[in-house]
Amino acid sequence: MLHIQRIEAAPHANEALRAMFEARKRVFVDLLGWDIPVIADRFEVDQFDDPHCTYLLLTDAEGRHLASARLLPTVRPHILGTLYPHLCAGPVPQGEDVFEITRFCLDRDLSAGERRSARDTLVCALADHALAHGIHAYTAIAERRWFEQIRRFGWTVRRLGTEWREGSTWLSALQIEITPDTPARLRAAGLIPNDGLLSHGEREVA
Repeated sequence: MLHIQRIEAAPHANEALRAMFEARKRVFVDLLGWDIPVIADRFEVDQFDDPHCTYLLLTDAEGRHLASARLLPTVRPHILGTLYPHLCAGPVPQGEDVFEITRFCLDRDLSAGERRSARDTLVCALADHALAHGIHAYTAIAERRWFEQIRRFGWTVRRLGTEWREGSTWLSALQIEITPDTPARLRAAGLIPNDGLLSHGEREVA
């Protein structure tokens, strides 16, 4: 099921959100070793997890987390504009119709095939969500390998500046243009969403 959610109270109070924050901790802290906040040694939650962000979450029939992403409005503090503006050669893209994709997370327990399916489904859901909500562009920060994957998805991507080295990692800021033909271009490039995960519809939670 695809959930599109926002939060008003404690960010780990909702079941689907709690599963997502736990998955984020297992990926970004336990696996990748990021030095970021953790609540109760279980939930990865930072200062950008607030009522202004939107979460796209994919869960299976039992409610288990499969994949998720967080969207931050660029008219408010967000990661690229607040922490990494130096990744942009010019002004950081901002606007009511520009959102930043952050914490793109695939559950660690998935098999390779399940990860590919969840990834493709979430990427296609991001494009559909943008078209349904008047979002004309996404920004993001990506390390080198992930940036190259994003470029191959079929949508229009441009790097906003030169690569920047952070420790042993090379980071780039990027912008993804969303147009009416983006969903078809994603599918033409080989992204095959699992319609079964999308067929139950969206759920808005405040």
